[in-house]
Amino acid sequence: MPRSNPAEVRELSDADLTEQISGIRRELFDLRFQQATRQLPNTHRFKEARIKLAHLLTVQKERSRSKVKASS
Repeated sequence: MPRSNPAEVRELSDADLTEQISGIRRELFDLRFQQATRQLPNTHRFKEARIKLAHLLTVQKERSRSKVKASS
């Protein structure tokens, strides 16, 4: 999973953002399951997935805060 450019993440629609967040969370679940059963050869994928998830959640939080601020 290549690292994403923050500008590319900000260009995503809200639906795409939510879809990617759920996909990354599912991937992390699968990685934890593979690690528990000793079937995970690439442990570095944990770090990559967590970083990507953090980027996506940050953008989502920025959007929700800007919507609340605009409605005030």
